[in-house]
Amino acid sequence: QVQLVESGGGSVQAGESLQLSCAASVYIRSMAWFRQAPGKEREGVAALQTRATYYADSVKGRFTISRDSASNTLYLQMNSLKPEDTAMYYCAAGGWILPSRLLNRDGYSYWGQGTQVTVSS
Repeated sequence: QVQLVESGGGSVQAGESLQLSCAASVYIRSMAWFRQAPGKEREGVAALQTRATYYADSVKGRFTISRDSASNTLYLQMNSLKPEDTAMYYCAAGGWILPSRLLNRDGYSYWGQGTQVTVSS
């Protein structure tokens, strides 16, 4: 059983930065960050499979996903935050996923409990 524990959320002003962390109990090939705002569907933000990374258009150039393989920890560095980035952020993990579907929630078997990010203008 894979366990995922997120941390690092908080409340910031627009333009500021935050780093989210997701500690996994074991190494797993594909990991991703999703977010869900109130009244909206959960959307993929960034994904990492082996060493390849993938980003939603809305965060390209502002967010960076990375992994520390030694500690099985996934990170999401979020810069230039905007109010529309406000959401609950979830860490997800799974086996090999078709790259074109890495930002779709369907392929992920394991989910964290979420961490709230609030960006005020």
